[in-house]
Amino acid sequence: MKLLKSILFLILAPGIIVGVLPFLFLMQGSYIELWFSSVLAFPLWMLGGIMLLLSFWNFLFNGRGTPAPIDPPKELVSVGFYKYVRNPMYVGVLLMLVSEFLWLGYWYLLAYAFLFFLASHSFVIVYEEPTLKKKFGRAYEHYLKTVPRWVPRWKR
Repeated sequence: MKLLKSILFLILAPGIIVGVLPFLFLMQGSYIELWFSSVLAFPLWMLGGIMLLLSFWNFLFNGRGTPAPIDPPKELVSVGFYKYVRNPMYVGVLLMLVSEFLWLGYWYLLAYAFLFFLASHSFVIVYEEPTLKKKFGRAYEHYLKTVPRWVPRWKR
C-alpha cells in the first residue's frame, strides 16, 4: 500500500511540477539558444531524476513511510542522497527544472525553477524542519548540524 501511495504522490507532485506545468504553461515567450546548453541538459535531468527516485525509495524502505505529508516516514532517513543534502527530492526536481530550461531555452522555465526553489525553501523552513525536530528530536538536531540543506559538502 505504501508503494502505491508513493507512486501516486510521485505522479501528482513532482510529475505535475516537472512534467505538466512546464509544457502546458511555460513554453512561451522569449528564449535563448546556447549551443552547449543541450549537452548539459540531459545529464542534469538524469541526475535530478535519479536523486528523486532513489530518495522516494529511501523514504519507502528505510523510513517506512512515503514522501507524502499524510503518510510521512516513521524513521529518520539519512542514507543515499540524504547523506549529502537534507532535501534531495527538492534538489532533484530543481535540477530537472533547470535542465528543461537548458534544453528548451525559455526564460519562463528558469523563472519557474527559481520560484519552485523559493517555495520549497520556505516550506522546508516553516513546516518541514520544525515538524521533523519535534518528531525525531536529538537525532534530527544532529542531522541538521552535519548535513547541509541544499548544497552538498563533499568532505566530511
